[in-house]
Amino acid sequence: MADVLASASPTSTVHETTSLSSEALTNPPLTEHIFRSPFPDIEISDHLTLHDYVFEQASLYPDKTCVVEHSTGREYSYAQVQSISRRVAAGLVQLGIGQGDVVMLLLPNCFEFVVLFLGISMRGAIATTANPLYKPAEIHRQVQAANAKLIVTQAQYVEKLAEECAHHIEILTIDSIVEGFKHVSVLLEADEKHYPHDVVIDSDDVVALPFSSGTTGLPKGVMLSHKSLITSVAQQVDGENPNLHFSTEDVVLCVLPLIHIFSLNSVLLCSLRAGSTVAIMQRFDVLHFLQLIEKLRVTVIAVVPPIVLAITKYPTVGQYDLSSIKKVLSGAAPMGKELEDAFRSRLPNAVIGQGYGMTEAGPVLSMCSSFAKFPTPVKSGSCGTVVRNAEMKIVDTETGASLPRNQAGEICIRGKQIMKGYLNNPEATALTIDEGGWLHSGDVGFVDDDGEVFIVDRVKEIIKYKGFQVPPAELEGMLIAHPEIHDAAVVPEPDEEAGELPVAFVVRANGSDISEDEIKRYIHKEVVFYKRIYKVYFTESIPKSPTGKILRRELRKKIAEEVAARKLS
Repeated sequence: MADVLASASPTSTVHETTSLSSEALTNPPLTEHIFRSPFPDIEISDHLTLHDYVFEQASLYPDKTCVVEHSTGREYSYAQVQSISRRVAAGLVQLGIGQGDVVMLLLPNCFEFVVLFLGISMRGAIATTANPLYKPAEIHRQVQAANAKLIVTQAQYVEKLAEECAHHIEILTIDSIVEGFKHVSVLLEADEKHYPHDVVIDSDDVVALPFSSGTTGLPKGVMLSHKSLITSVAQQVDGENPNLHFSTEDVVLCVLPLIHIFSLNSVLLCSLRAGSTVAIMQRFDVLHFLQLIEKLRVTVIAVVPPIVLAITKYPTVGQYDLSSIKKVLSGAAPMGKELEDAFRSRLPNAVIGQGYGMTEAGPVLSMCSSFAKFPTPVKSGSCGTVVRNAEMKIVDTETGASLPRNQAGEICIRGKQIMKGYLNNPEATALTIDEGGWLHSGDVGFVDDDGEVFIVDRVKEIIKYKGFQVPPAELEGMLIAHPEIHDAAVVPEPDEEAGELPVAFVVRANGSDISEDEIKRYIHKEVVFYKRIYKVYFTESIPKSPTGKILRRELRKKIAEEVAARKLS
C-alpha cells in the first residue's frame, strides 16, 4: 500500500516522553511526539502460528464457502481449505522441505496459491513470492537470494527456470504435467499421516519473504514472522472497532496479485480471519470484473488506481448491478480526488477508503475508519490514523528530531507488525530500523490535529508503476553495464494511467551514438513489463552530490518542465 485517502477519526492519542542522555546536565531534554490510534489497543496473541490464527474461528462455519475461483468456477469450504492445506504440509515433508526452508510461489492468483501458502506455514517453512512474468535473470536473482529449495509455478513458465533446474531445485507445475517435472498433486493429494505434528513453530519464525526495494537500492528479502502478520491482520480486523469490519457475510473480490503483500495480507488473510468468502480472479479484466461482482453479489473490493480508472472509463459500466458493494479498499498508490469522485458515482452504496503502508511494515501503517463499525466522514487527502497496537512519529529529515502535529517529516512506525529485517543484509536493516526499533518509511508526511496522516513527499527513490515497485538502482546498474553508456539515472515521470513511468537520463560513452530505441530494447529483454524504460533523455552529465549520490530532485524538476512544455505545445 502507499499514501492514500482516509476518513476523519476521533483525535488520536499523543504521548510526549522525555529522553535523558548522559549529557542531560548540559543539554535540554528531548521531547518525543508519539502518535497512537484513536481506538484502544487489543489483545494479540504472541503464541499462535499464522495458520492457527486465521482459522481460529473456522470450526464455527466449516461448510461456509471460503474460496471461489473465477477461472474454473471451483468452490471450497473452510473445512476443505484447511484439509487441503494440511495435505500440502504433509507433502512438503515427503518432498524433503524442512522447517525454515524457502518455497517460491511463482504463480498468478489461484486456489493453489492459497493452500500452498497456508501449507507452507503449517510445515514451518517460508514462502517467497515472485511475479511469474519476471524475466529469467530476475527469477534467478530472487531464487539465489532466498535460497529457495522448491518452486511452484505454471507449465508455461518452466522454460524460464533452466538455471534453477541446473541447480537441481525441485519444480512443481500446477496445471499441465511437464515431462521431467512433478505435478502439484504430490502436495494437494498427499497423505495427511505425514503432517508434521511434532514441528514446533515459534511466533518469531519467518513465514513470508516478499522482496522489496525498501527506501532505495535493489530488491531485498523482507522477513515477516508469524507474529508480524498476525499483528498486522489483527490491527485491521480484530476487536470491537475493527477498521475493516469484515464479517462472515462478506464476499471479498481478490483481483490484486497475491504475490504482493497488500493483497496477501489485507485481502486474503484478513478475509480468512473474518470468515468471509474470497472470490479469486487470476488477472484483471474489466468486463469479467463487473460480471463477477454482479453474479456473486460481491460486498468488498480491493483496488489500485489503474483499476479504478478502467472501471470509471468503461462505457457500459452502468449496465451492471454493483449495488452489493459496500466497501472499497484502495492502496499501493494515491488516488486523486477527481478520480475518486468519478468512481464514487459508479458505486452509490459503497464507502471508499484508502490506507498507507509498505512491505517492511507488515504492511499497514495507517488506515481510514470509513469501514469501522461506526464510520466517520472522509477527510480528503488523508490516509487515516495509525493502526492500533503501534506507535508513529514524524522526524525531521535533517536533524532526526521528533516533530509535533502539522509539521512534515519522515514517517516512522514501531510495533510487533514490522519486519524482523532484510534477509542476510544487516547493513540495509540498520538503515531502515533504528536502534529504538523505529522503522523509517522513506515517506514525508505529517499528523494533523485529528491524528490523521497526510503524505506530502517521498524520500525514497522507488518508482510506483500501477502500484508495482520499480527500483531505479536495478535499471541504472543495467544501463551503466552497457558498453555504450557512460552514466545513467532513472527517475519517475508522472502519468495519469500508470501513476509513474520509469524514464532514464543517459550519458553516452565517448564516440557512441546509441539511440533511445536501442536502449529501450536492451532493458526490455532483461526485465518484467513494468520495469521497462519509457523514455530516454540524453544528457552531458548526471547531477550528483559531492559524495556521488544522484540528485534526483534536479532530474525530477527537468521532467516536470518537459511535461509542462509538452502540454503547452
